[in-house]
Amino acid sequence: MVRKFLAALLCALLLLTACAQHPAEPAANEPRPTGGMELAYAEQFTVDYYGDAALVTIAGEERYLLVPVGAEAPDIADATVLHTPLDHIYLASSSAMDPLCRLDALDAVRFTGTAAAEWSIPEVAQAVDAGEILYAGKYRAPDYELLLAEGCSFAVENTMILHSPATREQLEALGIPTMVERSSYESHPLGRLEWIKLYGLLVGKAAEAEAYFDAQTAALADILAAESTGTTAAVFYVSPNGYVNVRRPGDYLSKMIALAGGVYVPAELEGEDNNLSTLNMQFEAFYAGARDADVLIYNGTIYPMESLAQLLAANEMFADFKAVQTGSVWVTEKNLFQETSAVGGMIADFHAVLTGTEKAELTYLRKLI
Repeated sequence: MVRKFLAALLCALLLLTACAQHPAEPAANEPRPTGGMELAYAEQFTVDYYGDAALVTIAGEERYLLVPVGAEAPDIADATVLHTPLDHIYLASSSAMDPLCRLDALDAVRFTGTAAAEWSIPEVAQAVDAGEILYAGKYRAPDYELLLAEGCSFAVENTMILHSPATREQLEALGIPTMVERSSYESHPLGRLEWIKLYGLLVGKAAEAEAYFDAQTAALADILAAESTGTTAAVFYVSPNGYVNVRRPGDYLSKMIALAGGVYVPAELEGEDNNLSTLNMQFEAFYAGARDADVLIYNGTIYPMESLAQLLAANEMFADFKAVQTGSVWVTEKNLFQETSAVGGMIADFHAVLTGTEKAELTYLRKLI
């Protein structure tokens, strides 16, 4: 009797496991997808096609049914219906702006959460200055009256909105569907780039987005296929208080360095423990881990750095660093972080620096002299 019970229990467990691995088929009255978007790197969104409509699922949870104007919407439960192509979009997430710029679709954006003076993308700064794109407040405090008066149809937020849920609730209560974009959660740098395919769907430029992604990855083919150079590199900045802020190993910048053929250092970090992509270190700890690095890359976004003399003034011990002595110190330009769709160009710049082949002017890095 006990053996029969155990056998039955084992069968039940095997059945449950099989069901978990192979989800049940949709009910007979539910539509079935006619296909899906092929994604090479992105893991934070999926796209299923239902004829002309597309069901976008973000992080396995939020669902948006994109239906071209004039097309019939399939009966999909628990999905926010959006009629595409979208316009009058509020981009509270600055990282969403560059993909639309690359697609020549800035006319779909009516509002931004970033002031004109903070933009390093010239086309965007000019559009904000000209009033073609309106500043509608930061993500946590949007100008609701402006959004309503100007007919905002859709809001794109970054994950910071998760700390301000009342703001999202208010937007949606006012009839403004809101999507939280999670490109920063992608484990592969090219996964971030692949989000351009989602933005292409939103604004009716899916083919252009696919072509852009293919061109970027094709341009990187030789670099990605090459073996590691073994060249070591550190990415950092020095705060006014004297501590050194470094990118964590596994951060997308350190991963881009690896894809470019380099080895990120310091490999072992001791400092502030948090969930951020960066870490604050005492200078002595950074000195021990990065003094022998072949290349130093200074993050000039927060605290600009104009010359080696300025770097040495921040801490005279930089004179002992190998990269300073060999003249291989670089500073990032501000556009490194706002031009999120230019991952290919960024990796190419890193590769040129790591291999010493930077014959032409670089786009995202400037030599510190």
